[in-house]
Amino acid sequence: MPYFDAASAAPLHPVARQALLASLDEGWADPARLYREGRRARVLLDAAREAAAEAVGCRADELVFTPSGTRAVHAGISGALAGRRRVGNRIVVSAVEHSSVLHAAESHAAAGGAVTEVPVGRTGAVDADVFAAALDAGDAGAVALACLQSANHEVGTEQPVAEVAEACRAAGVPLLVDAAQSLGWGPVEGGWSLLAASAHKWGGPAGVGLLAVRKGVRFAPQGPSDERESGRAPGFENLPGIVAAAASLRAVRAEAAAEEARLRALVDRIRARVPELVPDVEVVGDPVRRLPHLVTFSCLYVDGETLLHELDREGFSVSSGSSCTSSTLTPSHVLRAMGVLSEGNVRVSLPTGTAAEDVDRFLEVLPAVVAGVRERLGAPTSATAAAQGPDALVVDALGRRCPIPVIELAKVIGDVPVGGTVTVLADDAAARLDIPAWCEMRGQEYVGESPAVGGGVAYVVRRVS
Repeated sequence: MPYFDAASAAPLHPVARQALLASLDEGWADPARLYREGRRARVLLDAAREAAAEAVGCRADELVFTPSGTRAVHAGISGALAGRRRVGNRIVVSAVEHSSVLHAAESHAAAGGAVTEVPVGRTGAVDADVFAAALDAGDAGAVALACLQSANHEVGTEQPVAEVAEACRAAGVPLLVDAAQSLGWGPVEGGWSLLAASAHKWGGPAGVGLLAVRKGVRFAPQGPSDERESGRAPGFENLPGIVAAAASLRAVRAEAAAEEARLRALVDRIRARVPELVPDVEVVGDPVRRLPHLVTFSCLYVDGETLLHELDREGFSVSSGSSCTSSTLTPSHVLRAMGVLSEGNVRVSLPTGTAAEDVDRFLEVLPAVVAGVRERLGAPTSATAAAQGPDALVVDALGRRCPIPVIELAKVIGDVPVGGTVTVLADDAAARLDIPAWCEMRGQEYVGESPAVGGGVAYVVRRVS
């Protein structure tokens, strides 16, 4: 069964498995002890730290291991903010950061701090000049910390980290980079100040993260601490996991050049063929500045949860940013920030070793799967026809989740003349994103929205073709 969700968790690399089993026998003792078993454990820990630091591009004494990538992000943000509390209390983040960064920013705001969110374009990348402008103190207050991911976890777009790092250096603001998605492919370029990553993203075991803090960065660890990991990650080290994480990082880096070229070609095939095979599809993310193994596309008139279940039945494990696949019932914050279609969203992230035959089979089964889901939902199957009906129609989709409001809009847009309007009443948050996205894909004009009488939102669309 092809597993196409490496961006969530990559399969355990064979080197990680070997290192994990070996260190269970050799690295079970306390590395802080001076007896033989402790010294042996310390040697393993120090070697793992050296290997990880080499891959990151920092000194070994700048890097600590944490219980997860999320813990690394939270420790890095809280420590950097506390270390610079006399400078300012504002944090600058991009709108598409991982939820661990955004949750830390929300916590900072709840404690009285300030947060500036930098928008992104339709490819999912920030504009380095806009990010630099956000670093200006102005009336918003001095900036204590900036955060920018190296590459996006949902659409694969690479961020201009080097340019933003230079702007941060000029402004005297430390930059924390969440490198979880990209570290397995190579070091992060630019003069970053802090870096966080997670081993299970590159084929290491779950439960191991890393945090690098450059010398000279003001940093004050928060919460109870002890003598382990420089006081930045208290508690007994998960030594077998750490050893496996470092060994697998070194292994995937050795394979990265060849595997990057091979997987990029497979992803290019998906990016090119999906719009040819499936009508009404939007491939999102930057087509060039992107991770080599990840592609995301959204299908009009499709329920994302049903689509994922049907692909699973065909033997493919993929992910989605659609609201119907989330417990929060809200669209992906990444897709929302980009202003692209969210429903019927599929993220394909190929693990190392993916066979070309598996990609070919995915492209074979996808059209029928999408068509079947659309048919069950009653989606329109033909182009908009000319009509001379009423100048305005109202579609009541209150209480119905996307993609139903969009489907109902598509069914009736041909019933109004060119210049006429359709007003869609909906209370699903995804409609705020998907109706404008539908208009852009189908060449219609999105007029705007307003509160609807009796609840919900009225979305107005004008027919222009």
